[in-house]
Amino acid sequence: MLRPAWLGLLALCLVVAGVFAWLGQWQLDAAIDTDPPPAGATEQVRPLEDVAGPGENIPEPVVGQRVETSGVWVPGDFIVVQSRYNGGVEGFWVTGQLRLEGTDEPTSAAVAIGWAATADDAQRAVEVLEADAAASDLHTITGRLISDEGPGLPPRGEDPQTLTRMSTAALLGQWHDVQQLNVYRPYIASVEPMAGLDAIDSPAPEQQSAVNWLNIFYAIEWAIFAGFAFYLWYRLARDQWEKEVEDLEDTAEV
Repeated sequence: MLRPAWLGLLALCLVVAGVFAWLGQWQLDAAIDTDPPPAGATEQVRPLEDVAGPGENIPEPVVGQRVETSGVWVPGDFIVVQSRYNGGVEGFWVTGQLRLEGTDEPTSAAVAIGWAATADDAQRAVEVLEADAAASDLHTITGRLISDEGPGLPPRGEDPQTLTRMSTAALLGQWHDVQQLNVYRPYIASVEPMAGLDAIDSPAPEQQSAVNWLNIFYAIEWAIFAGFAFYLWYRLARDQWEKEVEDLEDTAEV
């Protein structure tokens, strides 16, 4: 085991084990949030621009954060999204494009305005909102900032434009006046409904644990890999030594 070849292999194992140990330490550092957001932080209303910027994904600690922003509704862009549940009851969301005030470049956010139990109720709300949008009045919207759900296929036999998921990307494909438009990736679920709609059921997000157990599991795996590197070296060296001993014993017997 003290031969140069085996000592060189041991040095290689030390390097490999050191890399594994570093990776394990990195996973441990990532597993523990040393500065978690205080309890109830998502319930404090913050300006939208302080939480996220156009085109950005929102990090986990601020998903569900209450935000506030102002803008005008873009006429023609009130779109109904199907298969939305309120208290376990399936219905419809009415959504709109809110063109934000006070931005250097045209910027919009998708807003889920309210919930309706039937398609007819949702359509009536759209008509009311369209009439209001024509006046170009400024609206201040307060709601939860929620991650884009991603686009989905419409039900079989439905209009291809039918939406069943709250996807800003899918809504953008149906909006008007989008040339050179900056768009927020997450959407805002409005706290206060409009046009006779019901409030969207959007409870506060659960308090996240400061410990990510998956990362800790990965850290343990890296420690096992580091130990296995030494075991592999020991096993190979011992097998070689035992073979040499057996060869010497066979030679001595002859």
